[in-house]
Amino acid sequence: MSELPLEQVRTLLAVVDEGTFDAAAAALHVTPSAVSQRVKALEQRTGRVLLQRTKPVRPTESGAVLVRFARQLARLERDAWGELGLSGTGEPTRVSVAVNADSLATWFLPALTRVPGLCFELHREDEDHTAALLREGLVMAAVTSSPDPVPGCTVRPLGRMRYLPVAAPEFAAAHLDGRPLPEALSRAPVVAFDRKDDFQDGFARRLGRGSAGPFRHHVPTSEGFLDAVAAGLGWGMVPEVQAGPLLERGRLVVLAPGEWMDVTLHWQQWRLDSPALAALAEAVAETAAEALRG
Repeated sequence: MSELPLEQVRTLLAVVDEGTFDAAAAALHVTPSAVSQRVKALEQRTGRVLLQRTKPVRPTESGAVLVRFARQLARLERDAWGELGLSGTGEPTRVSVAVNADSLATWFLPALTRVPGLCFELHREDEDHTAALLREGLVMAAVTSSPDPVPGCTVRPLGRMRYLPVAAPEFAAAHLDGRPLPEALSRAPVVAFDRKDDFQDGFARRLGRGSAGPFRHHVPTSEGFLDAVAAGLGWGMVPEVQAGPLLERGRLVVLAPGEWMDVTLHWQQWRLDSPALAALAEAVAETAAEALRG
């Protein structure tokens, strides 16, 4: 196989983005039969099944590689037309980024203001899972906890986000006083971001317990998580920058002075010579250097 037929690759992307063969056909202004034939031809050419014929359609692992290639190709094409001054669409340059909720709520948005002229599409996901969106070709860049680059991507460290174990003073007095902290945390109500969030369990393990308590509140926003802890629903690991003002006002207390957990964040992006991505990467790195620990 000497080359990938671009028409077939673009058709595969359209099917994934639109969700069905019929919707892709409408978007491409061709018949559903033509869409099906192009996808089948691409599968025969690569010798791999590229799509799961579900509703909506989903790419297989091999299909995700070609979808990512198609998105990168589209990005390069838009950049080239823009540099030639021939874009003619009137649409702003759009960049899709995956970012974890705590970064989004604290330091990340100011980075975007340093890159005027770009239009951003943000995908909120846990920092342990943002790399998956890169791997699937759904985003061009991501703030992630993984130092291992996704195939076709570059990676650079951003800094460390520190988390403190905190609770409302009344909660701490009611649930944590009078017994060793590891034992108390294994029984006390706890706030978690969602069912994938095991950060509080990690801190409990650090203190010598297998996990935090079974009584859990799931609060899936960074701001809501902080409010839930401050309201006394449970204890939780809160970013230092968010906890600071409430600690100063006495609305939160640190449960284990001198104990914390750091998460090292990285910036991963497509390995492309794209002015938009390069400008965003520099803005993110500069803002992270100001907001995160080195």
